[in-house]
Amino acid sequence: MRFLSLIVLLSFLQVSVSSAASVDDIVTSFEQDFREQLKENKVPGGAYAIIRDGKVIAMEGIGVRALGSKDPVDENTVFRLASVSKTFAAGLTAQLVEEQKFSWDDKIVDFIPEFRFKSSKYSSNLTVNHIMSQSSSLVHNAYDNLVEANYSMPRIIDKFKEIDPMCRLGECYGYQNVLYSLIQPVIEKSTQSTYTDLMSNHIFDPLKMERSSLGYEAFLGTPNHAEPHVLTRKGWVKTKVKPSYYSILPAAGVNASVADMSKWMLAQMGKFPESYSPAVIDTVTTKRIRTRKEMRKRNWRSVLKNAHYGYGWRIYDVGGQELVYHGGSVAGFRTEVAYSKEKDLALVILLNAETRMGSDLNAEFWAEVFKPEPKPKIVTASARIRVNGSAKAKNIPGWSRTSLPRDKPMSVPTSQ
Repeated sequence: MRFLSLIVLLSFLQVSVSSAASVDDIVTSFEQDFREQLKENKVPGGAYAIIRDGKVIAMEGIGVRALGSKDPVDENTVFRLASVSKTFAAGLTAQLVEEQKFSWDDKIVDFIPEFRFKSSKYSSNLTVNHIMSQSSSLVHNAYDNLVEANYSMPRIIDKFKEIDPMCRLGECYGYQNVLYSLIQPVIEKSTQSTYTDLMSNHIFDPLKMERSSLGYEAFLGTPNHAEPHVLTRKGWVKTKVKPSYYSILPAAGVNASVADMSKWMLAQMGKFPESYSPAVIDTVTTKRIRTRKEMRKRNWRSVLKNAHYGYGWRIYDVGGQELVYHGGSVAGFRTEVAYSKEKDLALVILLNAETRMGSDLNAEFWAEVFKPEPKPKIVTASARIRVNGSAKAKNIPGWSRTSLPRDKPMSVPTSQ
């Protein structure tokens, strides 16, 4: 019997190499997961948007605005953004600094003379940079309890004279709502305009965010708005909109629909340079202070390599790639927004219930997006086969080492 000795080489064309899921697959999976999680968690309603390469590739409202109502959530339903409002405050501040209305190094006491820490050395050196980058070094969420108790801002500001930062200004991360909102009087005194008017003129109107607003009355005055829901032993229950955090507009006062938030994310990704400049984007997303506390977040810790705060934005290192992110939560609402400059991809999640579902879905989405490609494994593969198809190879009866050539065997990649 005649034999033909052939060297069988496994090549990239012959080997199936598993790869990370495509963005299209991730989007499809997210859309399905969003609907399933909304139903499984019995969340009344929510909306999401996914932006890619300068276009909204997916956007949907699901469920109802309020339990007991048939009014559906759609792309124009307005939600409270809670702490995602900080991204707007930072953007406006950066624009005004660019216009030279004031600077990042200006002292807070120059605009709010009554503001005091316990020690004067801290009072006189607190700057715009410190409050906007969350690097005031105060204990987290100082006097938020007084906001929730509906204390007036002058009364809350007066309480700061009883405390001092934990370490030198600019050295320690301390997430703040009250202190962050001191940017409002800085802005208003520097421009002789109201914070609300400036937000409309600089952000909402140029970006055509037609359903976005600031404040309690504006939210309730919007017919198509979602109602808040809180979890009780009996499940989700509709509750009243609480006005407390609306007293600190820069930290928690913005209202918007998912359609408008898509425009906001497009602006962050540089798609409206005439209205929101690349310089402003760079300024607000530059790392200012490391946020070690973020490394312990339950839904991020498995993929998060590092975390920082910029101006109004968190900057995450997810497997060596940068994610710009912020979340927000206030009685009855949850918001998640994030984008990747490298991937030119963004995600928005709005919910009318204070639930972990949003943050879980957000973390899972980006973990998939940044999932590394598996590295090919190098193996040697050659064998002597018969032309009639019968073979002698490793793990097949009759195989022996003499079947392999004794010169340099070819090395080829194959999957792990």
